[in-house]
Amino acid sequence: MHVTITAVGPDNRGLADPIVHHVASAGANIHEIQMYDHDLERLFAMLLRVDWPEDRGSIADLRERMDEIGRMKGLAVRTWSRDEHDRAPRLAICTTYRPEPPLAILRDIRDGRLKAQAAVMIGNRDACRGIAEQFGVDFHNIGDGKGVPDNSQLERLCDEYHVDYIVLARYMRVLPARTCWEFAGGRIINLHHGLLPSFPGFRPYHDAHSRHMLTYGATVHFIVPELDAGEQIIHQTTFTVPPGTPLEEIIRQGQSDNEPQCLAEGVRRVIDREVELHFHRVVRPSGGE
Repeated sequence: MHVTITAVGPDNRGLADPIVHHVASAGANIHEIQMYDHDLERLFAMLLRVDWPEDRGSIADLRERMDEIGRMKGLAVRTWSRDEHDRAPRLAICTTYRPEPPLAILRDIRDGRLKAQAAVMIGNRDACRGIAEQFGVDFHNIGDGKGVPDNSQLERLCDEYHVDYIVLARYMRVLPARTCWEFAGGRIINLHHGLLPSFPGFRPYHDAHSRHMLTYGATVHFIVPELDAGEQIIHQTTFTVPPGTPLEEIIRQGQSDNEPQCLAEGVRRVIDREVELHFHRVVRPSGGE
């Protein structure tokens, strides 16, 4: 069974050794290992993706041992397997202002096009609370009066609701590197309202319009600590406008039609296991992964 283990905490010596030793001594095949040493923050992070032999214990047993090591070493350790439970993957849908992207996800779940569960909606603003209530999904606002989010609360909520994937549905805040590492390995999916890698940042419509572009688009990609990095693209969609189309009309078309369609299809590709993230690159799973 494929298992992803992440460990994050204050930098020190020998942090990875007991985790790697335990899985290796149990006969697990290690498919991927990445370690980060963030000197400025004195932060250590590790991603370990293994094929866990089920005859050596359940994923719950492995998680318990990893948690023990985490407490011993002062690390936040998460042990996750898509196949641990016989249920549809559980999503945390993160929002700020735009209602269209989360609506696309919730409607596709309701109509059976997306084989997932909306476990929780998390916002740094209250703008999408009504949508959550309409679909019977718990909503939590983690933002202060200025919309600055409590990222520790986001992490706690994802653990509390047993979330498999975090979907940033036009969530207009950058996740800190620590959160990206704690849910690394292709568990965070982001909708960017521009075509990557050409138009990163917060104003891709404006940037494309200033260059007199006639084709605009959206990108769904896996999140890694580098902002809007280019090799994690899951899906892209575009639309074309005539010359002279006002920027306001371009943004309207993108927000109302293109962005939600792009997000829904991108999430479906992940849920249906058409794509995964290995070594920061999107790949097509092989051998039934």
